[in-house]
Amino acid sequence: MDVFANLAYGLSVAGTPDNLLFCFIGVLLGTLIGVLPGLGPTATVAMLLPITFFLPPTGAIIMLAGIFYGAQYGGSTTAILVKLPGESSSVVTCLDGYAMAQQGRAGAALAIAALGSLFAGCVTAVVIAIAGPPLAEIAILFGPAEYVALLTLGVIGAVVLASGSLPKAIAMVLLGLLIGCIGTDLTSGEKRLTFEITALYDGIGFVPLAMGMFGLAEVIFGLEETGSRGRPTAAITRLWPTRQDFKDAWPASTRGTLLGIVLGVLPGSGATLASFASYALEKKIARDPSKFGTGAVQGLAGPESANNAAAQACFIPMLSLGVPPNAIMALMIGALMIQGIQPGPTVITSQPELFWGMIASMLIGNVMLVLLNLPLIGLWVKLLRVPYALLFPVILVFCAIGTYSLNNSVFEVGLMAGFGVLGYTLRKLNCEMAPLMLGFVVGPMLEENIRRTMLTSNGDPSVFVTRPIAATMFALTALLLLSMLLPSLSRKREMLAE
Repeated sequence: MDVFANLAYGLSVAGTPDNLLFCFIGVLLGTLIGVLPGLGPTATVAMLLPITFFLPPTGAIIMLAGIFYGAQYGGSTTAILVKLPGESSSVVTCLDGYAMAQQGRAGAALAIAALGSLFAGCVTAVVIAIAGPPLAEIAILFGPAEYVALLTLGVIGAVVLASGSLPKAIAMVLLGLLIGCIGTDLTSGEKRLTFEITALYDGIGFVPLAMGMFGLAEVIFGLEETGSRGRPTAAITRLWPTRQDFKDAWPASTRGTLLGIVLGVLPGSGATLASFASYALEKKIARDPSKFGTGAVQGLAGPESANNAAAQACFIPMLSLGVPPNAIMALMIGALMIQGIQPGPTVITSQPELFWGMIASMLIGNVMLVLLNLPLIGLWVKLLRVPYALLFPVILVFCAIGTYSLNNSVFEVGLMAGFGVLGYTLRKLNCEMAPLMLGFVVGPMLEENIRRTMLTSNGDPSVFVTRPIAATMFALTALLLLSMLLPSLSRKREMLAE
């Protein structure tokens, strides 16, 4: 059977009433946990894992998959409206999405995010159907040395995200790497930067850091500048993107989709790195980079497409090889094993209804998500009309509840408050938060892969330049670093900061 026949078979499986219901439940839950900061798809899937024992295998995996990629949709909503990223992959969405909302274009921003995610989701589902096994074989070529090179390229690329002073941009990345090191060293068991505080032994979570740096810092800024009135928002004239918006968005969405598929297949990268990489790419190739951070459509469409594509591309190595590229895929493998199914190369032939049914459900689920999200745009936009004196306490409550719900820890709520003050201080110094967040996310992965590389090479650092893929990416990193150090580019960055 060819690919289209297989997809038709998958649609017949996913289109049954039971599986349609499971798909709808999954994408609805995903949207809700994306909008509400704190819980996250990984925790939700972990809590629902025992329930899958009582569900049919295909229905269970369709529902869990819907939660995962549905959260990418929902996470953009609060990021655009109140600069509060529901998911780590939505951090970049805050940069231009929130700026568009301040200009009275919240409806257009939400629509672009939803349509970009729909495009990415449908393209990725087709790519999984056509090239899933070959792409999984490419992922096997990536060892720890290649991941070190990839993550180094991502960290250096993060500096592109920040305009203005190059030293400040580098300092923010290094600060993010440093915060990511806090906790217990899994190799030696040594406590690092914990100051004998037991609550820090497990490290700092993404949620208190993101809620503080973005949500709380934004509230402090708003109150400082305008008191209880909040920042003035331009009058909302339309809820749908203009023709020019679509013209600007579709090339960025296409590039973001392709980048998200490539990075999603690689273990450890996932939706967060894909969204950052897409933003850096769009800003690098833009004719006028100064528009980024002030409401550039490309800065919203590219990352939103990339994170959704990466979220779905993660299923390629999980289904084709039985290799989980991230924590949530490991839980998916657990759900399959509960059903007595061993993921791997044989799953396509031994469980065709599961494989093709889940791929087809992605097409259906993405359509469901758009049908859920587009009608709600008008309702979400009305949140911006709520007086700031009423809105900012609600934002603070959401931040506190989202942070507390992770580990039932009052200490983490205080940690969020501390990061809020730190975020406010750094913004006063004209430092940007996005490079810090990427450094924080990438840091532990980078450290782990450096150690694995040194162990497998018996401490020989030449492995980083003798392996072709790693050497190529390090060469690209060097070129990127040199380009940022050129005097002409440095002057351009300073002009953008003024």
